[in-house]
Amino acid sequence: MSYNFSVFKIKLGEVDEWLVREYSNVRTGKATPQILDNVMVESYGSKMPIKHVAAISIEDAKTLRVSPWDKSQIGIIQKSIEQSNMGLSVSPDTDGLRLSFPALTEERRKMLMKIVSEKLEDGRISIKKEREKIWGDIQDKEKGGELSEDEKFKAKDELQKIVDDANKKLEEMADRKEKEIMN
Repeated sequence: MSYNFSVFKIKLGEVDEWLVREYSNVRTGKATPQILDNVMVESYGSKMPIKHVAAISIEDAKTLRVSPWDKSQIGIIQKSIEQSNMGLSVSPDTDGLRLSFPALTEERRKMLMKIVSEKLEDGRISIKKEREKIWGDIQDKEKGGELSEDEKFKAKDELQKIVDDANKKLEEMADRKEKEIMN
């Protein structure tokens, strides 16, 4: 019997998804609709994501267009975006809002690079914690007689290969984000 790593792989997928979400919130000066994913709008008595009350599109590399389905919500959406402290300039018009992304300064780029590194390290720590849980489970199964010693070491090698691949994937995401910040 060999060890089943399917639960571990699902956890690693969750770490990947988390890092993708975190990196999408790191604004690089390039207009992306995902930057607004965490902005909540007070609409009809409840808070909801901005994408539930408006269409968000890219006008050009530095500009997003937010078109509310209910034009009376333009002011509320504008206030929510301004309160999110993302450093975007918001210009309302009759059809919606135009969001402009300012150019990044060198100081801001360095700060963003630091954030990217911190998020990468958080992802690695999450992977390491999951690896420790699985390794403990493998050792318990060997002690309980469910795995032989050879199977335990085979599982350990496979576990390390999976961890190495997951860390490599996180590093590739960080590299892409760093290149995006520097351009």
